[in-house]
Amino acid sequence: MKGISLARRAALAAGITVFLWASAFIAIRSAGEHYEPGALALGRLLAGSVVLLLILALRREGLPPRAAWPGIAASGVLWFGVYMVALNWGEREVDAGTAALVVNVGPIIIALLSGWLLKEGFPQRLLAGMAVSFAGAVVVGLSVSDGGRSSILGVLLCLLAALSYGCGVVAQKPALRHASALQVTTYGCLIGAVVCLPFSGILVEQIATAPASATLQMLYLGVFPTAIAFTTWAYALARTTAGKMGATTYVAPALVVLMSWALLSEVPGWLTLAGGGLCLVGVAVSRARRRVPAPVATPELARAGD
Repeated sequence: MKGISLARRAALAAGITVFLWASAFIAIRSAGEHYEPGALALGRLLAGSVVLLLILALRREGLPPRAAWPGIAASGVLWFGVYMVALNWGEREVDAGTAALVVNVGPIIIALLSGWLLKEGFPQRLLAGMAVSFAGAVVVGLSVSDGGRSSILGVLLCLLAALSYGCGVVAQKPALRHASALQVTTYGCLIGAVVCLPFSGILVEQIATAPASATLQMLYLGVFPTAIAFTTWAYALARTTAGKMGATTYVAPALVVLMSWALLSEVPGWLTLAGGGLCLVGVAVSRARRRVPAPVATPELARAGD
């Protein structure tokens, strides 16, 4: 990646993350038919941990500094652990539209918490872009809803997923000041796997009965949307604000629509496509840089340059 500016590297890393996270929705739908929510989360985290530890060993990166551990532990428990179980479980209790609507509150939580706790402020472009993207996510959610099937438990689980995701990201950001993206991701994933160990018995039972395709989907979730995508996320997060990174994830609903169309032959309606378009417009607005006007030439400036 020599010759590529730091900002473009971060943008490329964020793009890889969002693409792989979007693909995770397809894999979760398939593997989730044969694995319970906790078992699926544990299997995914164990597979991701193995890959990350191998890469960490090859790169000879040791333990993170002590100052990074509070953020790593918090993000590991909240984001890698609680979020994955709550999301898997919540999507079983409510329709896809309701789940998408509630979980997409997460980036808003990130923007609010990072503006307050991380002193990132509340840029107008970011807030405006997130409002447009959230409206797009609502449109996508409503368009794929199966008639409003929902339960209080399911809504609460999706809200828990959104809260744990938002808090986990904000906790992770300070840790990246002291440790590398790979270290933060590896040990966060390991902590998440420890949190999910109570589901190990169910995982063992279901591995024996689940079809090979479902197990392969679970391994895919561990290697790509977890090990790779969470590392590229941390790399990008270390080089921009948490608020902007949260807003970037609104690209995912548009990608999920396109992937479902290409891989599952689920032809989207015009309303779905319009919602996906709104998501993309909002992300573009939130990440747009403010143009600094060029200085106007004046006689005084002209004389100063002589």
